Amino acid sequence: MPEPDFLTVHNISLGEHGQAVLSGISFEQPAGRKLALAGESGAGKSTLLQVIAGLVQPTAGEVHFAGRRVRGPQEVLVPGHPGIVYLSQKSDLPKSLRVEQVLRYASKRPATEAQAVYEVCRISPLMARRTDQLSGGEQQRVALARLLLSAPRLLLLDEPFSNLDRTHKQQLQTVIREVGEELGITCLLVSHDPTDTLPWADEILVLHRGQLVQQGPPEQVYRQPVSEYAAALFGDYNRLEGPDLRALLAAPRRRLPGPVLLVRPENLRLAPAGSPGAAGTVRAVRFLGSYYEAEVQLPATLLRVRLPAASVVAGEAVVVQLAESAPVSFISGQAQRTTN
Repeated sequence: MPEPDFLTVHNISLGEHGQAVLSGISFEQPAGRKLALAGESGAGKSTLLQVIAGLVQPTAGEVHFAGRRVRGPQEVLVPGHPGIVYLSQKSDLPKSLRVEQVLRYASKRPATEAQAVYEVCRISPLMARRTDQLSGGEQQRVALARLLLSAPRLLLLDEPFSNLDRTHKQQLQTVIREVGEELGITCLLVSHDPTDTLPWADEILVLHRGQLVQQGPPEQVYRQPVSEYAAALFGDYNRLEGPDLRALLAAPRRRLPGPVLLVRPENLRLAPAGSPGAAGTVRAVRFLGSYYEAEVQLPATLLRVRLPAASVVAGEAVVVQLAESAPVSFISGQAQRTTN
């Protein structure tokens, strides 16, 4: 059974220069549950991670880890908390030392456990090389191994894939997955990229201007965002209101849950002109690799519709319909749009 009080973040707030960086954030993370923090730059993700690590002092609130309060840098001589490690975007490895030396100095594990860490991190072939001879992805994996050699229980990952090419990013993603599965270390990940968080996390927390605005399983956060800001973090979406919305839903008079509808491009479909739905004209069709995307102009709205094949052409009259059982989100219309 997971520890329900493994990590508890209670009412964390932080102000800097008269501005609120974090405002009343609370959540729990049981042992073994993969959590991800999502939000645009400046939302407070990295700051919250550093508060949890004991590297930044909050203005109010408390963090408890494994039954002990995490004390901030104003309360301890050496910032940090036993059992918690923090991997930043930069590896910060000592210069000109061999990888084997860096890891030997850091290790608190028996030799067999240390070797298991090296294998999970894919760094055994790098032992004889100097740290300044490593690529960015190799440096990140060595830096991660160095942290794991301290035998932590909680790993905080702050944008670990930034500045990595596709190959090294995929390799590090596999490593982080195996850190949880094979080494039994609980992970909390910060990333702005939905391809990092959606397939990995058990739960996603969305931050906006220092506030927790949505929390839930990845599928729910993606399919039912609470605002345009939350929707934009995880991919393309369409915004409909007024007569175009009512035409799409074939609901000219029915009372709707809200004045604005958010719907993903893959949850719309095209039908021949004259069918029930929102009538429009195809403006463009684009090939995007595994699918096509059509731009359809309604009277007041330009929609993007995902298609499996190029079944329409520019200038064609079509009708846009909501796919059967498609998840949608109604919002008040006052929710702030993303600034990305």
